[in-house]
Amino acid sequence: MKCEIGSIIKFAGIDWRVLDIQGNKALLISEKVLEKRRYNFKQENITWEKCTLRKYLNGEFYNELGAAKGAIAETRNRTPDNPWYGTTGGDATVDKVFLLSLEEVCSYFGDSKANLSKKGSTGSDYWIDDKNNKARIAYYESGTASWWWLRSSGSRSHYVADVSGYGLVDVGGDRVNYSYGGVRPALWLNL
Repeated sequence: MKCEIGSIIKFAGIDWRVLDIQGNKALLISEKVLEKRRYNFKQENITWEKCTLRKYLNGEFYNELGAAKGAIAETRNRTPDNPWYGTTGGDATVDKVFLLSLEEVCSYFGDSKANLSKKGSTGSDYWIDDKNNKARIAYYESGTASWWWLRSSGSRSHYVADVSGYGLVDVGGDRVNYSYGGVRPALWLNL
């Protein structure tokens, strides 16, 4: 398997984009939105640590990867507080499968990190709208662009950040119980 940053590789029957390589591990994200699912079943104040999507990704989804799941590295994820709103990111977690944070999506899909440092840095108090939008667009099974969840809290504790169908980073986020949120799992693969 040829594994270079930016390449697409097949793993467990899914196309994954390589975002980073560190030592003998590669950070992967699904190339497409794999499904639509709620971040959390109930509309409530919640972080990645306790949300139902995390339980699903590290349970049912992980187990569906079959024998390939043995190549996935366990990862300690820290989710920083929302940089624009100060909403808590919650406690660190240990995951096999996870979603990207605001900081990670801004680092790995072009370099939009500077726009996270100041609310309204790209003309909006809710979105990062910059030259990297196109790189963040993801498609669902119908071939249409779809928005997708991040693991970072949004403007309130019952909102979660996401990436819009136009590739804008929605720092303010959407309600955690929206049933049509796109899921792009990420994982660290042992090479």
